[in-house]
Amino acid sequence: MKKVGLVMRKIQFTESQGPRVFAERLRDIALELGVEIVFISPERHVSGHDWIPGYEHEKGDLVNYDIVLDQIYSQNIEHVIYTVSGFTFLKMFIKNSVLFPHSFPDPALTGYEMMKPFYGIVDKAIVQTEFLKRQFNDVFGVTDVNVIPIGFSEEMSKKHFDPSAIVDNRILWIGRDEENRRPDLVLDYARHNPDKDIFMVFGGERYKESMKKYDIPSNVNLQFALTQDQIFTLMNSAKVYWSCSKFDTFAMPLTEALAMGKIVVKPEHPCYGHISSKHAFAGNERNWFELVNMAAASPLKYSPDNREYAFDMFSSSVMKRGYKEFFDQWLR
Repeated sequence: MKKVGLVMRKIQFTESQGPRVFAERLRDIALELGVEIVFISPERHVSGHDWIPGYEHEKGDLVNYDIVLDQIYSQNIEHVIYTVSGFTFLKMFIKNSVLFPHSFPDPALTGYEMMKPFYGIVDKAIVQTEFLKRQFNDVFGVTDVNVIPIGFSEEMSKKHFDPSAIVDNRILWIGRDEENRRPDLVLDYARHNPDKDIFMVFGGERYKESMKKYDIPSNVNLQFALTQDQIFTLMNSAKVYWSCSKFDTFAMPLTEALAMGKIVVKPEHPCYGHISSKHAFAGNERNWFELVNMAAASPLKYSPDNREYAFDMFSSSVMKRGYKEFFDQWLR
């Protein structure tokens, strides 16, 4: 069986959010295709914090190359997918290395300036959306880019889909306590709309501590590090899914929300252009509250159109087809 190394940061493998979910989906799909995905990460951290000057992640990755290369060489791995731009220099040691970015040098994101030099030496990438493919070409001149979605679990979305369990005034938001994700907006919406039942879901237990700095309205329910079963159960119970991030590389919960037939309210930034079904409404800070209220007041309990669109565009079957074609070419 052919081996492919998947290089991510240690914290990304341990938290219950996008990178970890992606890693597990890729491993399971690859196994069906006769490819073994080997998880690789540095064992040491430069800092437990994200953006302290001098300790930024990409700089930290540079001092971990020996650990990462030792793991790759000890397993006789010749093909590597890395998810963090700080590991771009792997291509100096491993000819067959490809970036699948968990972030992107966009001005809306923290660390934008620091990421740019790493992206300047990328020559091959896999991305989640056509928007990111265009950005790689337009901003960095990278043309060898495959678009493969991180397919949601069809099994989960069928198992948990139950329109009778939808709570009409329930709004769901999934994200992190980070400025880019705008949890403050959701809390402000809750204060102005005490009749709404609002769930905010955070990927890691560490956000329990950071959320203590906010005044949490009584109609907000905070949840941390949920399993996929818990996520889909909760997703099913909400009528509206709201994303108010400034920028997204993955936007995984949005595709899952479509798959569960949610009425979706999203940002109008072009990185969300693929979330374009009949009942997905784009807005901004000036009209989001009104859009969320209009979605909650809709006579439609759920959207069959959104559900059908998601299954056609973002399912695990679509992901599997994409990786079959990619591996057939790359691993020859």
